[in-house]
Amino acid sequence: MSTPTAFKVEIAQDVIDGIIAKVRAYDWHEMPDSGEPLDLSSDAAWAWGTPLPYMKEVADYWVSQFDWRKAEAGLNRFPQFKANVDGIDIHFIHARAENPIGLPIVITHGWPGSVFEFLEVVEPLNAAGHDVILPSLIGYGFSGKPKAPVSPRTIARHTAKLLSETLGLEAYIAQGGDWGSVVTGWLGYEAEACKAIHLNMQGWVSPGVAPESEEEKKSAEHAAMMFDLEGAYFRIQSSKPQSLSYAMMDSPVGQAAWIIEKFRTWSDVPGGNLESVYTKDQLLTNIMIYLVTRTFNTATWLYNGLFADPSGDPVPAGARIEKPCGIASFPGDEIYHFAPRSQVERSLNVVHWTDMTEGGHFAALEKPKLYVDDLLKFIDVAGV
Repeated sequence: MSTPTAFKVEIAQDVIDGIIAKVRAYDWHEMPDSGEPLDLSSDAAWAWGTPLPYMKEVADYWVSQFDWRKAEAGLNRFPQFKANVDGIDIHFIHARAENPIGLPIVITHGWPGSVFEFLEVVEPLNAAGHDVILPSLIGYGFSGKPKAPVSPRTIARHTAKLLSETLGLEAYIAQGGDWGSVVTGWLGYEAEACKAIHLNMQGWVSPGVAPESEEEKKSAEHAAMMFDLEGAYFRIQSSKPQSLSYAMMDSPVGQAAWIIEKFRTWSDVPGGNLESVYTKDQLLTNIMIYLVTRTFNTATWLYNGLFADPSGDPVPAGARIEKPCGIASFPGDEIYHFAPRSQVERSLNVVHWTDMTEGGHFAALEKPKLYVDDLLKFIDVAGV
C-alpha cells in the first residue's frame, strides 16, 4: 500500500489542441427531418439522441469560447492525490474541514460523471465539519486503468483499502449515485469502517427481494418500460464496449453527443431546456475529463464488469444492509427512480427518506444545496 502523492491536473497543450482540432474538423452529417421547425426544448427533438443543431452549437462554443485552463484551475482548487491500491492508482480529492467535528464523507461518482460533479458541495460539507474524499472510479478520469473489466464490488474493496489502510480512517460515511450508489452499497455491506450510507440512486437490492404489493409491482413495470426505452446504452456498454470504443475514442464530438444526451434525459430539465440546469462549460468540463485522460473505453468496461467480475462469494438471499441508510429520491431521475419505500426497506435499513420536489440523476451538480442539506439531515438522524 503506497503513501498518497500530491497530484495536480496539468494537461499538455498539444493534447488540448488535438481535441479542439478534431472538433473543428468534424464532418457533420444529416439527421431525420420532419419538415417542421426543430424545437430543441422538446422531447421529440431529442428522441433520436442529441440533436444535430445543438451539437453544432456546442462544438462552436467548444472551439471558440470554452477554456480548459479555467476548468483545470477549478479542479485544482482542492487538494488532489494518487495512491496505489493493490497495483492500481486511485485518484482522489481530499478536502479537509477547518474544524472536523463529524465523520469524513466519501462520495463516489458514476457514468457519465466524474469528480467534477461534486465540486460545489465540498465547501458546504467542509463548513459543516466533515472532511470530503472524492475518488475517481477505477478506469475513469485520473485514476488508473484496469487490464480487464472490474465490478463495483471490486472498486468498493479498493476504495475501502484506500480509506482505511492508506488514509487510516477508522470510520466514515459513504454517499453515491449512479455506479457510485452501487459502490456505496458494497461499502455499507462489506467495509467495517463504513458506518452509514446515503444514496440518491438505489444501488443495492438484496437477493430475493422482489415486488410484492400492487404499488411495488406497478413501479417495477414502469421501471422496466423506461429501461426498454432508454437502456440501449447500457446493453451496448455491457455487451459490446470494445466495438463502441473504436468510434468514441477517435471522436470528441461523438463522446460529447453520447454523454450530453444522458445529462438531458436523466436530469430535471424545466421546460426541456438543458441549459436551464447546466452551462456549456459544465457539460464540456465533465466531457473533457474523459477526453484528456482517454478513459471513455475503460469507463464503459464497468458495465461489463458488473457481470464478468463477481469478485467474491455470492450474497445470501435476503441479506440486508443493516447500517443506517438515507435516501434522497430526486423526481427528475425517471430512468433510475427508487422503488417504493416498502420494497427498498427489505434491502436497506432506511432511517431517513426524502422525496425531493426537484432535481434529477446528477443531484450534486443539479441541486447542490438540496443535496448537501439532505445528506447533513441524514447524518443527524442516523447519529453518526
